[in-house]
Amino acid sequence: AAHLPALAGLPAHADPAALAAAVAAGDTPAPELILLDHTAPAAENPDDPGNPEVLVADTRRTLATVQDWLDEERLADTTLVALTRDAAPGPAPATTVDLRRAPLWGLLRTARSENPGRVRLLDLDEADAPTLAAALATDASELVLRGGVVSVPRLGPVTPDGNAFTLDPEGTVLITGATGTLGGLIARHLVHHHGARHLLLVSRRGPDAPGATQLHDELTATGATVHLTACDTADPHALATLLTTIPDHHPLTAVIHTAGILDDATLPALTGERLDTVWRPKAQAAWHLHELTRHLDLTAFVLFSSLAGQVGNAGQATYAAANTFLDALATHRHTLGLPATSIAWGLWAETSTMTEALRDTQLARAQRAGVRPLTADQGLALLDAALTTRAPVTVAAALDTTALHAQAAAGTLPDPLRGLVRTPARRATPGGAPADLARRLAGLAEDERRQLVLDLVREAVAAVLALPDPQRVDTTRAFKESGFDSLTAVELRNRLNAATGQRFPATVVFDHPNPAALAEHVHTVVTTTDEAPAEQPLRAELDRLAATLAAEPADSALRRDITARLRTLVATPSEEPSASEARRALDRQRIQDATAADLFAYIDRELGRAQRRDTANA
Repeated sequence: AAHLPALAGLPAHADPAALAAAVAAGDTPAPELILLDHTAPAAENPDDPGNPEVLVADTRRTLATVQDWLDEERLADTTLVALTRDAAPGPAPATTVDLRRAPLWGLLRTARSENPGRVRLLDLDEADAPTLAAALATDASELVLRGGVVSVPRLGPVTPDGNAFTLDPEGTVLITGATGTLGGLIARHLVHHHGARHLLLVSRRGPDAPGATQLHDELTATGATVHLTACDTADPHALATLLTTIPDHHPLTAVIHTAGILDDATLPALTGERLDTVWRPKAQAAWHLHELTRHLDLTAFVLFSSLAGQVGNAGQATYAAANTFLDALATHRHTLGLPATSIAWGLWAETSTMTEALRDTQLARAQRAGVRPLTADQGLALLDAALTTRAPVTVAAALDTTALHAQAAAGTLPDPLRGLVRTPARRATPGGAPADLARRLAGLAEDERRQLVLDLVREAVAAVLALPDPQRVDTTRAFKESGFDSLTAVELRNRLNAATGQRFPATVVFDHPNPAALAEHVHTVVTTTDEAPAEQPLRAELDRLAATLAAEPADSALRRDITARLRTLVATPSEEPSASEARRALDRQRIQDATAADLFAYIDRELGRAQRRDTANA
């Protein structure tokens, strides 16, 4: 962050490879935080970004940088902090928005979902170094800094504000992606419930698309005038030509952009070309629709966005980036005094060309994340509700609060959703589940340790594959034969990381072909230490003591007393070499079997001995 000189303690490096090389050479330790700086003022006028290629250039570069960073094993314990300026909405209505950098939030939210704990987002209005330093000291994954005030993005219920939505029956409504499932639903709804009489339905295949003729005939039978046409709306010349075909006596009065395409993959597998595949029909087409209609007297400009951009669905980095751009474009239009509503949709129950390839495991994953499929009636009701508010961006989704509560309790709920459920206060326990795993492994025989780790792997596999019983997991069956792909592999890796406290690579599943082989690898990693086997139980008991102590309030008298005693203990000289080794072994066994109360009593006895030695030496 070269232009933030007040942050002198944060060294600058040209790229992740250069930093990794410096770490390997011993020139610098691996830093805890790496800043990815996107706060430099834009060279272009923010109200007129110009060439649409400019809008996606930062996203392409950031994708490559994040991929390089994830590839560097020596940086596996670092956290990437992305700094943007005016790319995210603040606590008050935004007066400006950086359309080039808003997509980074969608991209990096997905990077965070795929790599929990390794990505944070901070959006600034000014380079306020002291406030930034204070923000970096927190553990929040998303922060917005405005005027020295730090806030956390949260979704909350929207109350209709009396903004009536009406269509001019003499005006033309343009719908993109109109021959798709959602486009057809919207066209029918506008005709039957909002009195639309003149429709221009646009898609890539136009009248040649499956079901197009049936849709045309159905709507025409109601008395509506329907024009079906093929047009690449991401091509500004083709779109401009299409708009000239709209008759003056039925001028364009509403635009509804539902078009889009998926090309899902985890971050390591993405390319600039795959980003373009998703970006063109969703984001680039939206920009051209904005540019070519901004001079018209529109009553509605509706963009079909996605919840993926708000929470960062794993495997959908490019889709999240494109939809975050749509949300920013709606805010941008509001700053220009133009109508706009971006609706970030959750999952629809209606099978579309985008969702028909989703497997049962993917649908189960969405529902575990708290997103239920919307019925057609629910979706259309939410559309009408969104159009009665003046908010530039709304989220329309069926959310399962039970699943959200479960994520909140586990600490995995995305920050934007934390305002929707009561988040329990989570006591920090050093190591958490990993400490518990170490305690469970301590003192077990070799075969028992292997069985415990195998059970852990089977439970994780069952959760990822939505199997009700972990015992149904065939430990010798190849992951690929069980239906694992890159996304399910990442989810399994994340579960193992959380359970063991290790940082396994995303390829760990495919490097070890079945659950048995993976469990053997996990066992090797979690049980390999530099200490003698007899010392491992003592370490596990210390972990348990740390967890018990952390449960006490920081300002409690008990915690202060115990902390003081522990400090005295570690400062005490060790026993004379002549002490009985047998008694040490017995003490270690007692520690292994001890409760927290027993352990404190043991510490008291040792402190008594230390005090007697101190008196004798006085």
